[in-house]
Amino acid sequence: MATEYTWSISQLDCYPEHEGHTDVVFTAHWRLTGIDGEYTGSVYGTVGLTLDPDVPFTPFADLTETVVIGWVKDVMGEEAVAAHEANVAAQIEALINPPVVRPALPWG
Repeated sequence: MATEYTWSISQLDCYPEHEGHTDVVFTAHWRLTGIDGEYTGSVYGTVGLTLDPDVPFTPFADLTETVVIGWVKDVMGEEAVAAHEANVAAQIEALINPPVVRPALPWG
């Protein structure tokens, strides 16, 4: 079964007022969860965001999780996104095929 990845945003930190705008997001707290059958892995992090004067400002009330996830991935870059997904895949692989086992003691 292939791992299914889900990106989510759990919190946004905002400046109450910045450059003439209100509730300006400057940090996004993200989580990447991977599920492969009954096995799950995840990573959590934050990414700093800045206002881009060349992009129209999106009011806080109009933000969607999809838009913010796009910002997060853009800031990270393709290599970091792939590395996070590889990390989650490795967590799941270690659950499926544990690299260390602790069998019961033969004399117990």
